[in-house]
Amino acid sequence: MVDTLLDYALARQIQTVLVMHFIEGMKQSTISERLNLSTSKVNRLIAQGRKLGMVQIEISSPWERLTDLERRLVAASRLRSAVVTPTLSDKPDTQLGQVGGAAANMLVETLRDGDVVAITGGKAISAVVEKLSPERSLDVTVVPLTGGVQGKYYTDVNHLVSRMAERLGGRAMLVHAPLLAENREQREMLCAMHPVREVFELARRANVVLTGIGSIAPRGSSYYDLAPLSEADGKALVNLGVGAEFMAYLIGQNGRVADYALNSRLVAVHPSELASCRQVIGVASGAQKVDPIRAVLRGGFLNTLVTDERTVEAVVAKLEGEVHVA
Repeated sequence: MVDTLLDYALARQIQTVLVMHFIEGMKQSTISERLNLSTSKVNRLIAQGRKLGMVQIEISSPWERLTDLERRLVAASRLRSAVVTPTLSDKPDTQLGQVGGAAANMLVETLRDGDVVAITGGKAISAVVEKLSPERSLDVTVVPLTGGVQGKYYTDVNHLVSRMAERLGGRAMLVHAPLLAENREQREMLCAMHPVREVFELARRANVVLTGIGSIAPRGSSYYDLAPLSEADGKALVNLGVGAEFMAYLIGQNGRVADYALNSRLVAVHPSELASCRQVIGVASGAQKVDPIRAVLRGGFLNTLVTDERTVEAVVAKLEGEVHVA
């Protein structure tokens, strides 16, 4: 029987390869191309799966409860797919690293040469970037979805775009403009500048989008790294029905972009402009992200979510509760 301590990311990768090979009947060369792995790596994963006893009458995995949660989440939302990692630690940074690693693996498997990848800034995307380790260089272009935030070097979108492009072996295009303009008119002027307009036009046509999901609850919220609000302002936003931050936009609990003044000053691609993107991946983890995730799912902005077991259990319970009430 499979050792229950088997590394989750490796176990999931082995399971994916085994399903593609033994259930879907794919050749190893096809799997290699689909997952951006070498054929020798695919062969080793199949051999390892056999050795671990994962190839039986059916494919067995110690993480079946996680795939069941993924199915339930997809069924209760408009998502096409989900990736759920085990909750192995109560430390938020440790758990976010686990989720970031799963999202990094998924991103590498998803990308194709010639793709454009558009990303936001933030801790979740930083965790993904730090875990990226493709087996070969990918001919991709990485672009930001928003302007930058002064003084937030390691989670600033331009820094992360550069780091992701470096790790993937692709190229980066940056937006040299602030995230928040002083007023609506300045925002329009900045977005109309050719260097900014060119990058945002690429972002709107991106093949793959990778974005965090932010909380706006005052304690521990990353939104206050983006906007000059007081804790009292944050509490007022919650009372007004704002449920999440997504691509720096405030999103209502009903899933709609909030009619709030700061939204009109954002130098950023609007969430509604991602509808034609092949895959929009959200990454989030932690109890404080349960309600923000639910708000973003209500808006239908994502088609894929990567999160952890404990977080998704709470999200699914609320989503399924809404369905039963309806």
